[in-house]
Amino acid sequence: MKRLILFILITGLGFSAQAKTRVEIAEENSPAIVAINVLKKDGTTFTGTGFVVTDDGLIATSRHVVQDAMYVNVTFNTGAISGEAQLLAASPKVDLAIIKIGARHLPTVTLGDSDYVLPGQDITVIGNPRRLHNTITSGLISQVRRKSDGIIWHQISAPISPSSSGSPVFDEQGNVISVAFSSYSGEGNQNLNFSVPSNYLIRLMQENGYSVFVAAPATQESAPQHWWEKVQAHIRKSWEITKRLFARLGN
Repeated sequence: MKRLILFILITGLGFSAQAKTRVEIAEENSPAIVAINVLKKDGTTFTGTGFVVTDDGLIATSRHVVQDAMYVNVTFNTGAISGEAQLLAASPKVDLAIIKIGARHLPTVTLGDSDYVLPGQDITVIGNPRRLHNTITSGLISQVRRKSDGIIWHQISAPISPSSSGSPVFDEQGNVISVAFSSYSGEGNQNLNFSVPSNYLIRLMQENGYSVFVAAPATQESAPQHWWEKVQAHIRKSWEITKRLFARLGN
């Protein structure tokens, strides 16, 4: 009974809140962030970052992380290591790929609608820079850039280091709105980093037969036809938080 009451309280608090603290964003999403371990065809190794987007093992990352890979697996923040991951799809236009591991009931992130991202917006990034798992950084959407070929990039000020490619970029509601993939290096360049808007990832998943729940932007009223999907997503996320809380309490 006590557990049920606590779960209801957590669920209720989630509906009343809008913006989340970085601590909340990290607490809710860190279990879904993975290090991607790659053995290249030339015998070299590479490490990147990815994040779980479906509870049956679909993981998003940057395309260049898994390019020319002979073997790929992932490490969770618990230290658990997966079996071999399979490359399902790679975007020909942007630096994105999706891989699949054999798993069930994994913690996941929630994807947001990147069409509503604005310059100056506050962001949180969770990644594995220099293989330091689940490193939390913060910054802004410095600008939304449209290239000559029509592809959109997000310029971000959050620090991005080697092994951070594929890190999810979260908005203030804790939804993934972008995927970090590149930075300007060299003397005199400070926090000039770039990420791929989440809608490219959503499109890549849909093209490969995966249904995708997308959280409504904070500035937009929830569409009536999606209200039950939003309730389900919130309950799943709240239950993950509740289970981790009880584990800490030793119950």
